[in-house]
Order: sequence, then structure tokens, then C-alpha cells
Amino acid sequence: MNMIITTRAENTAQLHMLESPLGSLLQITKEIEPVRNAAFEPTNGNYFLFLKDTGGDEFTHIYKYDLTDKSIDALTQGQRIQNGFPVWSNRGDLIAYTSTRRNGADRDIYIMNPNDPSTDRLLIERKGGGWGVRDWSPDDKYLLISEFVSRIESHYYLLQIESGLLIELTDKHKGEAYFSQGEFDANGTGIFFITDLNSDFKRVAYMDFGTKEIKFLSESIPWDVEEIELSKQGDKLVFTTNEAGETSLYMIELSSGNAKEISVLPRGVSGNMRFHNNGVDMSISINSARSSTDVYVLNTETEKLTAWTESGMGGLVPEELSIPELIKWNSFDDLEISGFCYKPPAKFTGKRPVIINIHGGPEGQSRPDFIGSSNYYINELGIAIIYPNVRGSTGYGKNFLELDNGKNRENSVKDIGALLDWIAAQPDLDAERVMVTGGSYGGYMSLAVSVHYTDRIRCAVDVVGISNFNTFLKNTESYRTDLRRVEYGDERDPEMYEFLESISPLNNAEKIRNPLLIVQGGNDPRVPRTEAEQMKEKIKSNGGVVWYLEATDEGHGFAKKSNSDYQRYVTVMFVKQFLLGDS
Repeated sequence: MNMIITTRAENTAQLHMLESPLGSLLQITKEIEPVRNAAFEPTNGNYFLFLKDTGGDEFTHIYKYDLTDKSIDALTQGQRIQNGFPVWSNRGDLIAYTSTRRNGADRDIYIMNPNDPSTDRLLIERKGGGWGVRDWSPDDKYLLISEFVSRIESHYYLLQIESGLLIELTDKHKGEAYFSQGEFDANGTGIFFITDLNSDFKRVAYMDFGTKEIKFLSESIPWDVEEIELSKQGDKLVFTTNEAGETSLYMIELSSGNAKEISVLPRGVSGNMRFHNNGVDMSISINSARSSTDVYVLNTETEKLTAWTESGMGGLVPEELSIPELIKWNSFDDLEISGFCYKPPAKFTGKRPVIINIHGGPEGQSRPDFIGSSNYYINELGIAIIYPNVRGSTGYGKNFLELDNGKNRENSVKDIGALLDWIAAQPDLDAERVMVTGGSYGGYMSLAVSVHYTDRIRCAVDVVGISNFNTFLKNTESYRTDLRRVEYGDERDPEMYEFLESISPLNNAEKIRNPLLIVQGGNDPRVPRTEAEQMKEKIKSNGGVVWYLEATDEGHGFAKKSNSDYQRYVTVMFVKQFLLGDS
């Protein structure tokens, strides 16, 4: 058994070959830019495909790596084009993928023989940036494709490859539910997938093509199903659930329909499941507060879990790392909000300063996982870190997910105000020394908290955050615009435009009195650098304190070690000066 994994090599993440458990890693790719994923040719495995962009711009192209002669060939070409990750046919002679090459905004469906890029051809044009390829039917005559509208709405279709005929599968439930992942059954007569149809939580489901009736397979589990993986033989289906942030693993024997929990996973967050062709062994990535991500192989018959990698901890001692505590508080409207608190060791006495770190998305979720270099703030500076899951976070049902949409946007900011109240009530936390930070949407939240609660926080760090929703929607890449309008509101509506203007931190910057650190990638396609620049200039013109850090060769966050190290050093200086008050 061979495995391709991604891990950092010098300055960037690169692909490595692993031939045995805990064996030596053989670095395969040696690119300047990060390479994070790959897919073997499924029948012989003599080459694989991977994606790569330039400078974090997310305009990804598909590349072929030949394991025999070590050659790399680009299979797609063009400027400012985003190609999706390829999905292999069962015969292993074709890939299907999405691309924005037609106009930069819409994702169309293409197929190609990777051994002959001249075979690349358009299957069907689609409108919108949310289209994706899910799976090939067992006879390779159909594709399962999906249309993502928002985190509460998506649709499934069958695409007949020869004729281009498109058959909608979820037309009975248009606008009613979210459908994700999706794999054909062994006979090609139906699909397994995940959906929140008729439920507050996402469940495993099966649809028969003949009737389009949907049968639920995990109804007894009151948590979101996150990932499914079907064995190559189609006889068993494994799925994970998100249970208060931690992962649980289950398996269904499809002949009987019986589901059972596989209780061998260590406590933490797991995913990225892939079955081996033998239909028994399955790889899975596992991460916890005291261990960075490692790859394991699970034998689904014996339930034996074998570690294949053992990541270095960079000098960190696992036993000395903080185990996060699940905390809960009531917000302004009595809604219960929760999060995870990592507290410093007992050697630090007295009330401890606090960093509130807000996730992005906004449809993301903070979970009790490995926080890497952020342990420095806890173990060396004695700072507690709280990762809140404000309304709009995933993992708590679709009703909770919708509570921050449109004109409810600032209710999530009020959730942080309530967290400040909770901190003030804790005997071991210092409400006089609080910093707020976050990336992407979390960056917006850091700015918004600075607007509304500037006298209750010492400082804030905005990483690739939105400063004005209207300018963001105008300048984000066109393939993202409609998808973001569903979440934030359609700025083409004059009433919504005025609302977004009224709540945007840029237009309320005069209220910010706490120091800001703004971090930005120069090539960011999601939240363009203009969002950071205009906020920086506004704070400066108001006479405020603002530090600004931009990496010209990065996108939506810093991926290169040299840049992320520099960001960390600057942030530590900022924290020491403005949160801790060190000179």
C-alpha cells in the first residue's frame, strides 16, 4: 500500500510518498507554491494529478505527475481561471472537473483524458460559481453534479455524458434543504449523500433514482453528519459526526442497514476519509489539542487503527499543552452560545489576559483541535484563548446557522459582547485585558467588535477581513459574488445597500479607539487587499493606531513558512505592547 500525504517541506506544503506505517517520507513535489492535494490514477497508480495556484491567488491549474520519469505536465492553461479538483472515472481513463475558463464567473463541467490533454472538452455550461462534480456512475455514463447556493440550499443533478441530458434529482425539495457530498451506489441506481432535509441536523441519506424518494440512514444521531465514504465494492458506508465539536465515527453494513459506532478514534477532530481499493482499509486524518494532524489507516473489519505518520511538534511537549474546556453563555436575546477556552498553566497566577479568536466563514466552526504556534500565547505569555462559535456557525443545526443572515448580521457581534460579560464574571480571567482577532469573516468580526466594544477591549488583529460589505461584494472574484450575496445580502437592492453601509466597520471607524493590526495577502481573491488598505487609511486619517502587514506573494491567509513566521513575530510584538502593556 502506498499513500500520498501533504506536509510542509522547507517553506511550503508539498506532496510526499509513504510506503509503510511510520516509514520514511519521500518528497515528490518541490514547488515554490504549496501543493496540498493529489489523486492517484485509480487503476494502475502510475501517475497522479494535483492542483497548484500562484501566490495564493486561487487560480488553480491541474498538473500530472508521472511516477516513472518524475515529469510534471500542466493539463490546463490560461490566466485568471479556477479549475476544480478532478474526479476520476471508474475505468481510470477520464477525469471530470469544473472550470471558470469561459467567462471567469461561471463554473462549467469538462472532461479530459489526462494522458492526452487535447481530449479536453466542455460537457455543459452552467450559470453561477457553485457547481461541482461529485461522482461517476459505475458504468461511467453519468456524472453526479451539484449546485451550491448557500449553506442552507443546494441541488443535485445527473448529467448524461454522451447526450448532455441534465436530470434534476432534488427538484421536489427546491430551496428546502442542503445536499452535500454524494456517491453512486454499487449498481448505479441511486446515491448516498448528506442532507438536512426535514431536520435541523445533517443526516446520511439514500435516494433511489426511480422514485426520487429519500431514505434517512442516521436518524437516531442528534448531530451533524460531516463526511461519508463508500467502499469501492459498495458494501459498507462509513461516516463521521460532529458531536459538540469532536468527531465520532460510524459504519453502516449496507446489506443489513445496521449502523454501529467505531469507538477507536482518539478524542479530537477527524476527516479526509479514503477507502483503499481492497474495500477494507481506510485512511483517515486525526487531530487533537495535543497532536497535530496525522494520518491513520483503519481496518474496518478488525477495527484496528494504525498510525502511518507521526508529526513533529516543533519542540512542544504534548502533556504541557492546554486541553480546551467547552464553555457556554447566554447572549442578548438569551440564545445559548458556546466556545472552547484554552487556559494557561497554573504557574501563571492572578487574572489572566484573554485573546478571543473568531473563526471565518461565517459558516465555520471552532473545534477542540491543535492550535500550533498559538500555544505560545498560552504557555509562555500566560494568556487564555477563547474560540467562540457565535450564531451563524455550523455544527449546531441549520436554524442556528441562519441566525446571522442579512439584516441580522450584527447579532453575532452582540454574541461577543455577551462573551465579554462572561469573561468579566470569571474569577481567573481579566476583563481589562482582552484582545479580539480573527481571519476572513473573523477579521470583519474583529473590526466590528472594535466599533461596538472599543472601550472593553485593549486591541484587535484583523487578518484578511472585510471592512465594507458593499466594496467587498464589488471586488471579490466574480465566481464568488452570488454565493456571498445569499449570506450577506444583495447590495444591488438599495435598501440592503444602505444597511450594509450602516454596519460596515469602515463607515464607523471613528468609533474605534483601540489599536489595530491589519494583515493582508496581496493576491487575495476572496477578500481583496482593497478592504485592508481602505481600513488602514481610515484609521490613520482618524489619528488612530494601526499596524499594517501585507505579503505580496500570498492570498487568503499566509501559506509560506517565511511569511507566516514573520506574521507571528509581528503579532507577538503587537500583543506584548498593546494587550500585555510591555515596553
